[in-house]
Amino acid sequence: MNMPFLGPDFLLHSEPARRLYHEYAAAMPIIDYHCHLPPNELAQNRQFENLTQIWLAGDHYKWRAMRANGVDERFITGDATDWEKFEHWAATVPYTLRNPLYHWTHLELQRYFGITELLNPISARRIWDACNAQLQTSEFSTQSLLRKMHVEVVCTTDDPADTLEYHRALAATNTDGPRMLPTFRPDKALAVEDPAAYNAYLHRLGAAAGLDIHTYEDLKTALRQRHDYFASLGGRLSDHGLSHLYADDYTPAQVAAAFAKVRGGAALSPAESGQFKSGLLVFLGRLNWEKGWTQQFHVGALRNTSTRLLRRVGPDAGADSIGDHQQGLALARYLDRLDAPNQLAKTILYNLNPADNDLLATMAGNFQDGSVPGKIQFGSGWWFLDQKDGIERQLNSLSSQGLLSRFVGMLTDSRSFLSFPRHEYFRRILCNLLGEDVRRGELPDDLPALGQLVQNVCYHNARQYFGFDKAPMAATPVSSAPTAHV
Repeated sequence: MNMPFLGPDFLLHSEPARRLYHEYAAAMPIIDYHCHLPPNELAQNRQFENLTQIWLAGDHYKWRAMRANGVDERFITGDATDWEKFEHWAATVPYTLRNPLYHWTHLELQRYFGITELLNPISARRIWDACNAQLQTSEFSTQSLLRKMHVEVVCTTDDPADTLEYHRALAATNTDGPRMLPTFRPDKALAVEDPAAYNAYLHRLGAAAGLDIHTYEDLKTALRQRHDYFASLGGRLSDHGLSHLYADDYTPAQVAAAFAKVRGGAALSPAESGQFKSGLLVFLGRLNWEKGWTQQFHVGALRNTSTRLLRRVGPDAGADSIGDHQQGLALARYLDRLDAPNQLAKTILYNLNPADNDLLATMAGNFQDGSVPGKIQFGSGWWFLDQKDGIERQLNSLSSQGLLSRFVGMLTDSRSFLSFPRHEYFRRILCNLLGEDVRRGELPDDLPALGQLVQNVCYHNARQYFGFDKAPMAATPVSSAPTAHV
């Protein structure tokens, strides 16, 4: 007998799996500790005019599928009307069968709008009208959407030079809704490849920190000041999106000299660039350790491969892929440089190349020190791996090489306010893996014990690991820095 598409037991192929999901996982709140939601839209409780604005704008997953389906860029990121863009997405959806977009699209239509009809060219206008009508109601403001999904915390991804004004505004007015906390992502402070762009960034960073950045010591002072400011607003995570870690040999003098050279407008050699990035990453890692933060490293992406799309649309346009960078040696050296003097912060390692899953899972085990359960984490399936196959691979590597029971669980990594069913997707896959093990006699048929594992992975582990179970969530915000005199 065929199971209904997206029925109550979607992805749950055994009785233990069904019980684990429905009795233990489904009702757990969500901690989304890494996302790219626009802070202004959450703080201002934005209402979206139509389905294209909330669902298609900024979603490079959908853009890639539409391009693959032969849709002209005008109807993806161009000047076509919102209806025309949605119409072309609806025409693409039937061609996404067996792509995770087919699952996500219909999960989001069901969970947010109560629509079970399949999206295609015939149903497009009905679904467009029905969703747009709901979007005009107060239940579909951004804050209401998070409440609907039982989201307790979202951690946005923010540059050190960001003002965090919207985090302050929401914290001042939000008494019972989801908390929005900033995440410190200083990648632009490492991006020395283009001296002109780098110096322009230093001007912004200095203005945010209230100082002139002339020397490497000035740069460290500015980053520390902004790190403190993020912490004052409840920030407790940092994040890097790197092709690979940097762990070249360097001396403090070499790092300072490289900074002086690029600050003067000159291009760095590959050796100088490597020395600078390696030194600055260690400094940033120590900042995280000093405050008891968690640092995250997303490695393995090959970004902006299409010059044509980069020129037309800009970065994050859907022209990125899995990279084949060598990860092991530099990652081990970086972690060891901080671990040897006992200055290694809690760390989450996210991998984009499935060939490196066991590499990162075993690397995490090298630097556990007994101070925190699961101190070094092999992070959830990310980007191209946050679909069923990728999630299963990550869970299996983690289970084989580490402790699944200590895993801090899933995140959306998304710019969309309709992406939270991805937590449900993950939870169903997790419960199905455990249920299949029970069915085969590979795990005991002890539903209370397995149910506790499921609830820990879905919610409790993250809440404890990041300190969200401790009050207050944030200290009193420090005043924003004055403008630098530059």
